[in-house]
Amino acid sequence: MTFTQTHSQMKLRRIFIKNELPAELSALNRLARNIWWSWNAGASNLFHYIDHDQFVALNYNPVALIEQLDPARIKELIADKDFLKQLKAAEKAFDAYLAEKKAADQPRIAYFSMEYGLHISLKLYSGGLGVLAGDYLKEASDGNVDLFGVGLLYRYGYFNQGLSMNGDQLHHYPAQKFTQLPVEPVRREDGNWLKVQVPIQGRIVQAKVWKLPIGRINLYLLDTDHEDNSQEDRELTHMLYGGDNEHRLKQEILLGIGGVRAIEAMGLKPDIYHLNEGHAGFLSIERLKNHVEGGMLFHEAVEAVRSSSLYTTHTPVPAGHDHFPEHLLRNYLYNYAGELGIDWHDFVALGRTNPDDSGEDFNMSKLSIRLSQRVNGVSKLHGEVSQEMFTPLYPGYTAEEIHIGYVTNSVHYPTWIANDLHDLYNSVFGKNWLRQQSDPKIWRNIHKVEDKKLYDVRHTLKVRLLDYVREKLAADMRRRGESPSTTLNIINKINNEALVLGFARRFATYKRATLLFHNEERLRQLVNRADQPVIFLFAGKAHPADQGGQDLIRHIIHISKQPDFAGKIIFLEDYNMEMAKLLTQGVDIWLNTPTRPLEASGTSGMKAALNGSVNFSVLDGWWAEGYRPDAGWALPLERTYEDQHLQNELDAQTIYSILEDDIIPTFFRRDETGISKDWMSYVKQIIAEVAPDFTMKRMMDHYYERFYNPLHQSAKTAQAKDYQVARKLAAWKEELVNKWSGIYVVENNSFDSINHALPMGEPFRGEVVLDTNGIDAKDLVLEAIFYYRENESTIKARKTEAFRLVGQKDGKATFTIELDPQLAGVYEYGFRLRPYHKHMAHAQDLNLVFWV
Repeated sequence: MTFTQTHSQMKLRRIFIKNELPAELSALNRLARNIWWSWNAGASNLFHYIDHDQFVALNYNPVALIEQLDPARIKELIADKDFLKQLKAAEKAFDAYLAEKKAADQPRIAYFSMEYGLHISLKLYSGGLGVLAGDYLKEASDGNVDLFGVGLLYRYGYFNQGLSMNGDQLHHYPAQKFTQLPVEPVRREDGNWLKVQVPIQGRIVQAKVWKLPIGRINLYLLDTDHEDNSQEDRELTHMLYGGDNEHRLKQEILLGIGGVRAIEAMGLKPDIYHLNEGHAGFLSIERLKNHVEGGMLFHEAVEAVRSSSLYTTHTPVPAGHDHFPEHLLRNYLYNYAGELGIDWHDFVALGRTNPDDSGEDFNMSKLSIRLSQRVNGVSKLHGEVSQEMFTPLYPGYTAEEIHIGYVTNSVHYPTWIANDLHDLYNSVFGKNWLRQQSDPKIWRNIHKVEDKKLYDVRHTLKVRLLDYVREKLAADMRRRGESPSTTLNIINKINNEALVLGFARRFATYKRATLLFHNEERLRQLVNRADQPVIFLFAGKAHPADQGGQDLIRHIIHISKQPDFAGKIIFLEDYNMEMAKLLTQGVDIWLNTPTRPLEASGTSGMKAALNGSVNFSVLDGWWAEGYRPDAGWALPLERTYEDQHLQNELDAQTIYSILEDDIIPTFFRRDETGISKDWMSYVKQIIAEVAPDFTMKRMMDHYYERFYNPLHQSAKTAQAKDYQVARKLAAWKEELVNKWSGIYVVENNSFDSINHALPMGEPFRGEVVLDTNGIDAKDLVLEAIFYYRENESTIKARKTEAFRLVGQKDGKATFTIELDPQLAGVYEYGFRLRPYHKHMAHAQDLNLVFWV
């Protein structure tokens, strides 16, 4: 007998069985749903206590932990009086933290970033840029400033790294379960989920808005992965830095344009927009459109937007800045030109150096610079590199004159400090010292701690790190199919008494991760010295499209399997924030070897410094500011060879020599107590003299002093009386642009430098008469500039002084100057005329130059 099954297909529906905690434990939910718990030891310890192994297995995710908590364990916790006491204390601390009032008259800041590294359980980051942004938001919370973040909520985020037996990098993308994240929907007044509409190539993409609480502040995240959108548009928020260049363009439209629309829908009304990298550049385009729709002319809208915008660049090489071909941009943003009241040529010119070069891509950094009044790099050296990079935007100026400033990156102390060390610091740094954590005088109290006591804490952290390394290697090598004998051989050779050096960061080729292997024989001797064991720990991810970076990882894995390097050269797969904490807290030396000057800042070495791990790095990025010869070691900033292969060889030999002759002997030069006094001097000096300058509080203070406060004043001035100042400034600029080409020299009676030398000490005199073509001479600055020529292509301004305006009549202005250059040698000089207005933030605010 036969019959047909008509209902044999499985038909399933999803049901969410919510774990409702009893009243006694309800505070756990409050704590779990604010990422504040992650940098508060008391709150964090609660979740470890509930079920440490499960908490670790869940990537330290307390929301997921609570969701899976079984009834038996809930009963045990309710009966645990000590636990309930600690829970009450944590909730009390949390409430007190949230209750602290903000200072009055603060500017409200909207901070845009493509990624945020807040915690391992939130897949919103890939590397240093995101971790920096996450640390910044945490400090904004601790500092109780009026700031909120805007970003994207990724379903898969950046990849989890795996390795094959041969060292090939594998890319895994596990999906995030949004129900297990500390996010909540932003609701409209009618209770419905807030969604914003973003135009993408002629269609409307709906982006849901989520809120992620970070202590006292919020991060708002856009999400397109829902049923209102097509599959193509749902994928916009699937992966961080995934897909091709067109996909990147769409993500940046979503972040910038969608982010501004979300802010408006929530009524947040920021005073300042801070663009953390060029990914968010399109936010300024959307703001321009809003002003134009409100009745402004385009050039008036530009002044309004610029007056309240700060752009931070993190990239030291031109190729690292996002750029899109014109045809691609046209497909997505052509309508915006019409909405702004300008033609397409002028729209594309916003992102080009040469507006008439149709072959030049549209560059997001150039767009962001043009539409931001203030611009900064992320270290002193990177600020100078950025000035060089963007000098072509400002013809007539040399690099050091460009208005780009800097704020050196830093790290969030509570996130990165080891609890053991924090307890030690608390014992000698005084009460409430964290509020003044950037004060070096406080940190110098570390010298009051006995060397042995500090050494013991540091050694405990190192043992904890190496225990983790053994456990992780065993699991990873077993999963890769390595033989048990190979695994045991490596693990058994890991020595707790070794000098441990760490190198962990993004595996881009310029980071030179394999520089250490330039001379394998010398390295072999270095790690096999009798009674002086040395271990090098490596970790990091290469971008899936970066084959060169993946080759570096493969090479290290190959080296690590050789018998002489087993247990001494180790690569740890799937670098993440929790691993970074263990490494920066536990290693003795933090190693960094970038190609000069391609390290914009770097922050991992700062985290190591907070924990007393001594740095050994090229003098690039932050270490160019932080280095002291009594607190670490350095390779010089200056290149010896133009040929990079020769420079690599020299740097490798220098590293070997410093390790062999200085670092290793110093570390193992022990006294009768078993410690090295000389080594502990380095440890104390990097804590006392380096760490305080690289705390996030110092960075936040500098942003306010150098950028936020001036911008706030500028924005208030521009906006007063319906943007009257912005409108007048725009009209004034328009007038000068129209008249500038009509300026000409009537007379130039200046020192005859062609036929005579200027005796040192004698004044340089000049008189220049200009026909200003109807421009009020008070709106002009004529300056004498003396340049020193370093080579055929590089000159630098050494002396700049303005002429005095002594009269104007019949459209002609007379300028005179008398100065002592206080220079000796051969120089080149010129007279440069530029516009001046009291509301111009800097000389390049109106990029007009006339050379006499």
